[in-house]
Amino acid sequence: MPASDFPSLSRRGFVVGAAAIGGGLALPTVAAAAPAPRLVDPFTLGVASGDPLPDSVVLWTRLAPEPLADGGGVPNRPVPVRWELAADENFRRIVQRGTELARPEEAHTVHIDVRGLEPHREYWYRFRTGNEVSPVGRTRTAPAPGSLAPLSFAFASCSHYEMGYFTAYKHLAAENPDVVFHLGDYVYEYAGATGRPRTHAGNEMNTLAEYRQRHAQYKTDPDLQAAHRAAPFIVTWDDHETDNNYADLVPENNDPNQGNAIRETFAVRRAAAYQAYWEHMPLRRFRKPVDTNLPLYRGFDYGGLARFSVLDTRQYRDDQPYGDRSNVNGPEQWETDMLGSEQHAWLEKQLTGSDAVWNIVPQQIFFANMDTNPAGPGSYNDGWDGYQASRDRILGLVEEREIENFVVLTGDVHNHWMVDLRRDFENDSLPLLGSEIVCTSVTSNGDGRAWTDAEMAVWKGDMPYLHYRSNLRGYVKVDVTPDTLQADFMTVDKVSVPGLPISTDASYVIESGQVGAQPA
Repeated sequence: MPASDFPSLSRRGFVVGAAAIGGGLALPTVAAAAPAPRLVDPFTLGVASGDPLPDSVVLWTRLAPEPLADGGGVPNRPVPVRWELAADENFRRIVQRGTELARPEEAHTVHIDVRGLEPHREYWYRFRTGNEVSPVGRTRTAPAPGSLAPLSFAFASCSHYEMGYFTAYKHLAAENPDVVFHLGDYVYEYAGATGRPRTHAGNEMNTLAEYRQRHAQYKTDPDLQAAHRAAPFIVTWDDHETDNNYADLVPENNDPNQGNAIRETFAVRRAAAYQAYWEHMPLRRFRKPVDTNLPLYRGFDYGGLARFSVLDTRQYRDDQPYGDRSNVNGPEQWETDMLGSEQHAWLEKQLTGSDAVWNIVPQQIFFANMDTNPAGPGSYNDGWDGYQASRDRILGLVEEREIENFVVLTGDVHNHWMVDLRRDFENDSLPLLGSEIVCTSVTSNGDGRAWTDAEMAVWKGDMPYLHYRSNLRGYVKVDVTPDTLQADFMTVDKVSVPGLPISTDASYVIESGQVGAQPA
C-alpha cells in the first residue's frame, strides 16, 4: 500500500501493549483498567482480520454475549481484551501480544493494527477477556515489494440473510485464500419479512442501535465466521449497508419538495450506518467515521504482482440519472460523477504510478454497459451506465496511458458475469482495454438457475463483449501469476437448503499482455 494511505497519526486514539520476539515491534502498554466483568461466551460474533500489508494486519472482535440485545449484553464501561498473535496455530511461538480496551461507544469492538510483521506469511490470532477465549483466526500478510509470488484470492458480495444460507462462505473458507475481497451489501437494511428461510431481527435500520443489531445478527452466522477465520478481508460497501440505491446524501426515497431537510435527516442515518460498519469490520482505527464521512477507498500492493485499487462508488456519487430507471439513455448519463474529484485523481495516480503486472480495481457496481433490453439499447443507471463520463475518464486513461492487464472486480448484480471492456461498448471495432469479472450474490435473490442457451444468445447479440453469465449463487476464486489470471466461478444449486456442495460453473483466463478473457 502506498505510504500516503496512512495519516501521520495513524495509531492515534488507541493504545496496545505488545511483547515481540524475533524483531517484532514493541508498542506502549495500555493504561490500567478495571478488571474485566464476568461475561459468558462474549465472542459470539467470532473474530476477523483485514487490510493486510507486508508488515501489518488488523485484528478484530466484538464482545457480545447477547448479540441481539442493546449493547450486546456488556456493561456500559470499557472492558480490557487481551490478544495474541502467533507464528503457529498452537500458539507455541507468540510473536506479539497486548491488551486493548473495548469501549461501549464503539460497541465494545477492538481494531488492533499489529505492526512489525514479516511479509507473505501466515499468522494465527485469538482474544481473551476474563477466563473466556475466542476462536482462533488465521491471517496472512501481503508479500514484500517486488515479489512475484503467486496469489490466490476470492471475492463475494450481496449476502442477504433472509434469502438463504451462507453456504458460499463455508466453501470460500475451505479454499484457504490469501485474502478475500467483499464488494458490498455485506448486510441488508430491510425489516424482517415472513415466508423466507431466515428472518431479520428488528425493523428497517435507521438508528445506530438498529445497524449494530443487524451487523451482529449477520456475524452470528457460522459460515460467515468461518470465512473470516480463514483469511484477512478487504472490504468495501455498496448501498444496503446504509440504504438501497442511496447516492451521497440522497436517500432512496428522496422527495425534492422537502429541500435540504430530507438530506439532513438522511445524514444522521448515514452517520449511524457508517459508524456501525466501521465498528464491525476489520478496518484500521484511523478510518473511523468523522461526522457523516468514512474514507474507504484505498490501495494494496501484493508485491510486484498485483496492485489493488479499492473504490467507493456510493459515498461521493451524484444522484442517479433518470430517476434511477434502467434502460433509459440520454445526456444526463454524461453529466453525473461517480467517484468525486479526489477519488478520481487518486485512482489515476494508482494506475499511472503502478509497476505491478496486474492492475486490479475491486469495486461495487457493474462497470461495462449492461444491455439486456431486447427492445433496444439497454443500460443500468445505478451502475456505471448512469455515469458514463466517469467511466470514459477511467477507460480513456487506460487506453491513452497504456495501462496493462487492467481488470475490474464487481458485485451488486446477483449474477456471475465475464465481460471484456472497451471505451465505447456500441462500437465493436474499437480495441478491448481490459476485462471485468463479476461475482454473483452469496444469497440475494434466493435460489437461482442457470441461464438457457437461448437467453445467452440474445444477450450476446446485444453484448458481444459478454463471455458468460449465471444466475446461481456463490463466489469467484482467482489465481494470479505473472503470466495468467484465472477466474473460477463457484456456485451452489440452492441457498434455501443449507450445506449443499460447491462446484465450478465456469473458468476463464486472462493472459498477461493479451487483452480479453478466454475459456480456461
